[in-house]
Order: sequence, then C-alpha cells, then structure tokens
Amino acid sequence: MAAALDGLGAVLDPLAQRFAAAGFELALVGGSVRDALLGRSMPDLDFTTDARPDDIERLIVGWADAHWDIGRKFGTIGLRKDGYQIEITTYRTDAYAGDSRNPEVAFGTSLDEDLVRRDFTIGAMAVRLPGRVFVDPFGGMEDLEAGRIRTPGTPETSFGDDPLRMMRAARFVSQLGFEAAPEVVAAMREMAGRIEIISAQRVRDELVKLMCGARPWDGVDLLVATGIADTVLPEVAGLRLERDEHHRHKDVYQHSLTVLRQAVELEARYAAAQEAAGLDADDPQRLAPPDFAVRFAALMHDVGKPATRRFEPGGAVTFYHHDVVGAKLTRARMRALRFDKDTIATVSRLVELHLRFYGYGEAGWTDSAVRRYVTDAGAQLTRLHILTRSDVTTRNRRKAERLAFAYDDLEARIAALAERERLEAIRPDLDGTQIMAILGIGPGRAVGRAYAHLLEQRMEHGPLGPKRAEEALRQWWAQQPEAQA
Repeated sequence: MAAALDGLGAVLDPLAQRFAAAGFELALVGGSVRDALLGRSMPDLDFTTDARPDDIERLIVGWADAHWDIGRKFGTIGLRKDGYQIEITTYRTDAYAGDSRNPEVAFGTSLDEDLVRRDFTIGAMAVRLPGRVFVDPFGGMEDLEAGRIRTPGTPETSFGDDPLRMMRAARFVSQLGFEAAPEVVAAMREMAGRIEIISAQRVRDELVKLMCGARPWDGVDLLVATGIADTVLPEVAGLRLERDEHHRHKDVYQHSLTVLRQAVELEARYAAAQEAAGLDADDPQRLAPPDFAVRFAALMHDVGKPATRRFEPGGAVTFYHHDVVGAKLTRARMRALRFDKDTIATVSRLVELHLRFYGYGEAGWTDSAVRRYVTDAGAQLTRLHILTRSDVTTRNRRKAERLAFAYDDLEARIAALAERERLEAIRPDLDGTQIMAILGIGPGRAVGRAYAHLLEQRMEHGPLGPKRAEEALRQWWAQQPEAQA
C-alpha cells in the first residue's frame, strides 16, 4: 500500500502534519484508496478526519492553492493543491430516515464508525496519516482482488441507509468490471422499490457514471435483473418482452445491450481516427470518450418498439415509426431524470434518426439525399455514424458485410461532397437581406418562404452561386400570390 502512495507524498505528508500538529486524525479514504490499489490515476483525493468543518478550513487556509465550502453542511471542505482536487470530510454516520429523499447528516467520532457507513467494502478501506497505516476492517482488499461488490454490513442495512447505493453497485459493475455478490443482488431485488425515494438528480448522476463506465451493458443488466430499472429506466426494462423482427436470434432487450457494447467499441475507434487525422478539439464532431450521448442513444434506440408492435397476417411483426415514438419516450424519460435540454435534444435526435440509413445500399441515394442526411444529423453526425453501425447485430455474415460496405460507401460519399461543399453548414446562396433587396419587399413571411425555397434548391442541386440563385428566386417569386398583387 505504501508504494502505491509514494507519488502523493508531496501532498499527503504536509497535509497530515498540519492535522497531527493540531491534534486531529486524518486518513485517506474510500475511492482514493481503492484506486491507488488498482493503479488507477488519482486526480481527486478524499480524506476523512475527526476535525469539524471550521477546523478543517482553518488548517488548510494558507496551504491550499484554493478552497471552497459548498459542502460544509455535509461536513466537507474542498480544496485544490498542486493540481489535485481534494475533499476533506468530518467523520459521518448519516442515513436516510423513512421516505426522506435526503440523508440526515450526523458527525461521527471515529474512523471505524465512518467506514462502516460506507457503501461497499472496496470503498471502506483507509490509510491513516501521517504513519500510512492501512485500515481494512471489512475485507475490502480481498473483495478487490476477487472483483466482488459487497457491503461492509448487511446489504439490507446499507441500502436502507441510502437506496442510491443499489445503483452504485451497478455503477461499479460497469466501471470496474466486478460482479455483485449474491446477497447484494438479492437485497437489490428485494428493496428495488426504495429507489423511488431518491431524487431524480441523484439517480441521473449515478446513471451517467454507469453509462460512462467500461462495461455499461453489465451495469444496465443488473438494474434490469433486480427490478430497479422498472423505476429508473422502465422503457429499457420493458424491452425484455419484445422480439425484434430484424434480429430474430435476440430479443430487443439483448439486442439493445449488444448495440450498446458495439457503440462503446466504435466510439473508441472513431475518436482515435479523429485524433490521428488532427481534428480540432473544438470541432463539433470531435468525440471525447466516454461519450454519454451516443451510449445512451444506443441503449434507448428501440424503446419505441413495445408501443408500435403490430402482428400482420401471416405471422409477421412490424414496429412502424418506432424511431419517432422512441424519440418521444426518450425525451420524456430524460426530462423526468432532470437532464439538461441540450443532452435531451442530442440523445432523442439520435434515436429519431437511427433508421434513416436503411435502404441506402439497396436503392442508392442522390447527392441531395446525402446532403439531407448530413444536415439532419448536424453536430451529431459522428454519433449517428456510430449508432447506425452499432445497430447491426445480425449473425448473418453476408448481411452484416453488406450493411457495413453500404455505410462505408455513405461515409465516403459524405467525405467527397464535403471536399466540394460545406456540408456542416448548408445555407441558401442568398440571405434574407439579399432576398428582400432582389424582390423589393420588406420583412415578413414571404421572406421566410423564399429562404426555404432557396434552401431546398441548395439541397437538391448543391451550391448555385449568387447569379443562379437569383434566377431561381425570381422564377419562384413570379408564381407567388404577392407578386400578382
């Protein structure tokens, strides 16, 4: 353990000395100890102490590069030192009471008391400072080596104290690739309904962390298997009842998990290709994995199927317009989880567009259709590439190869057009001011209609140039009622 902390000596030692000199205990705790043992990067450091918030603040002023007390009522003082984000929290014994959506905060008096309240054994380890004494009262090291999620006390007590810990179990399954212990899974299934008392914002934050983990499909599967998804993601849980006519070897739920897994893989490939190509970091198409939007769209892309399932004569099953219905359901679920408007718009738009590509390989598309595909996707084009490719889960190798070849061709078409045109910002060749000057009219609806007509011409024929655009405008105007007045 000591070796894992050697690189932190410049921060740990002087901070520990300040607390010791003032007669207070200090310990590195929780995720910081876990990550040190796993050899993961540690930009954030968590400490616990018997000092109260006022004492903590007094001890770090003058030493920290900056500090803040936004978490003071929870016993936490935050600070920044030498590039590290640090939180120091007074020993706590908080828990939920009844149906309260917020924990009752109570300060504790000992490290052992603080550790037993923590969610899982792999987060209930500490290193006492300045002596660097490893403290592991609940077998966290053994569970870390076994890849196991277990609670310090009984899981029923732990989840009763804070029901959000059930979602954290799924999050750690995703982030670390661990498995939840059988008693943890059983308690999650038994207590799934308790998640209803947790605020939507806290559920959302935990869901984002889960989706951005290394194996989000496993985390989602645990939520579904235990019934927690019936409350937080009921649309996903409902997919277990559906069969997908395009992927007969899998039900829609398993298909969606496969799409999610493939999206994670493709996300990394596209990001690497963008970096190799030198794409600017501020380019709207640039990915910065893990990308929540593309992952959540992959999970939600078929949630419209249960509502659109129809049985046709002869035994066929259809899901017409499930893309549109799915987009509406996705928007509603994300609003309920208090996501911001931009993220909601991005994910729901991807769900709405996820079928747009199908048919390309059979009939081919005109340049106009390619322009519309790019324009409709807008800043989400790269994400749409990933989602569309990930949606191919057929075991029919020839079909999979045909679809992959068709999408390769579409991307090549987009690239070729982009060399000649600014596809990312298609606009008419004349703006509103020019339209009014040419037609001799003032602001009004006619200008908007003229602009829409020129945009349509731009989509159909590519850049016209000012002269041809003016000719097209005048021809259109001659047929409008205003021109006859």
